Amino acid sequence: MVRSSCAFFFLLFVSLIPVCVEAAAIDSLKTFIQETRTVRANFSQTLYDKNARTLQESNGTMQFERPEKFRWTYDKPYEQLIVGDGTQVWFYDRDLNQVTIRQFNIAIGSSPAALLAGSSAIEDNFELIELGLQNQIEWLEAIPKSKESAFEFIQMGFSPEGALKIMALRDNFGQTTLLVFSDLDKNPNLPADLFKFIPPDNADVISE
Repeated sequence: MVRSSCAFFFLLFVSLIPVCVEAAAIDSLKTFIQETRTVRANFSQTLYDKNARTLQESNGTMQFERPEKFRWTYDKPYEQLIVGDGTQVWFYDRDLNQVTIRQFNIAIGSSPAALLAGSSAIEDNFELIELGLQNQIEWLEAIPKSKESAFEFIQMGFSPEGALKIMALRDNFGQTTLLVFSDLDKNPNLPADLFKFIPPDNADVISE
């Protein structure tokens, strides 16, 4: 089911072209950012190559607290954890028992995490383009203004009620990552230590 659903949405978003419509998706994004301080959701993620072939499927949970705190947990097929506290980002691969630490502004930049968990001034970092309504999903495209961004564009899909449903990201190598969200909970109480990470004593730690 995940494979067929993701393939459908992939064909959808690569065929979208900007049209003259009301700014429904952009308004939904701005409202989502203004009214949402914390989020918890499940996600399924599919990575496609430039020829739309599936390279990898995974799933996990997303949590963030604005501004600039987030926690992405991958449960399958490999257990991985990404934690950002606004200053640093920790990438932990449980199978390799390896932790990579990067400065927050270098690791994030014009990324999906910056778009979701960043400040409300999203148009400082992204050009927003309305893409219209397709199959009851309101789409927009966010193009990073920074030339150093790892992504060509990010597309986001909202329900007519303003709920975030889908994100699609095209990187500079032509690969596309599709994220489909479910059970999204707005403004839950999240513990502060959720956005802190202490590497295991025996882990291989790399600082960049």
